[in-house]
Amino acid sequence: MTTPAQDAPLVFPSVAFRPLRLLAVCVGFAGLVTLAAALLGYPMVGVFFGIGLGLGLLNAILVQRSVESITAADHPLKRKMAVNSATRLLAMTVIGLTIAFVFRPQGLGVVFGMALFQVLLVISTALPVMKKLRAGAGDGLEGEAGEQ
Repeated sequence: MTTPAQDAPLVFPSVAFRPLRLLAVCVGFAGLVTLAAALLGYPMVGVFFGIGLGLGLLNAILVQRSVESITAADHPLKRKMAVNSATRLLAMTVIGLTIAFVFRPQGLGVVFGMALFQVLLVISTALPVMKKLRAGAGDGLEGEAGEQ
C-alpha cells in the first residue's frame, strides 16, 4: 500500500540562500528606489518599497528556519510544511495589504517591494546553482563518464 502524498516524508533540496548578501542587495535597491521616488516627489513610496523588501527577506529567513526545524524531525511530513507555509504567507500578505490600504496610495510600494523581493530571491538562489551545474558539466556529470 502506498503512503498518501500529505503523509509522505519531506525531501527538501539544499538551496544556496545567503541572507546577508540578499540584505545588502535589498538595502541597495531600497536606497535607489527611495532616491528615484523622492526625485519624483513621492519619497514615502520608496520607504514603503524598502519595507516590502524587508518583509520578503523576513519571510525567506522564516522559511529557512522552518525547513531546518521540520526536516530535523525523525519523520518530516509534507503536511506540516504546507500548513506552516500557508500560515506564514497569509500573515505576510495580510501585513503587506494592510500597510498598502492604510497608507494608500504610497503604501502600495510595500506590495511592489514584496514582489521584487521574490524575483531577487529566485535570481540569488538560481545563479549559484547554475554555476555549480556548469562546473559539474565540465568535470563530467554522474553517469556520463565512460558510457560511450
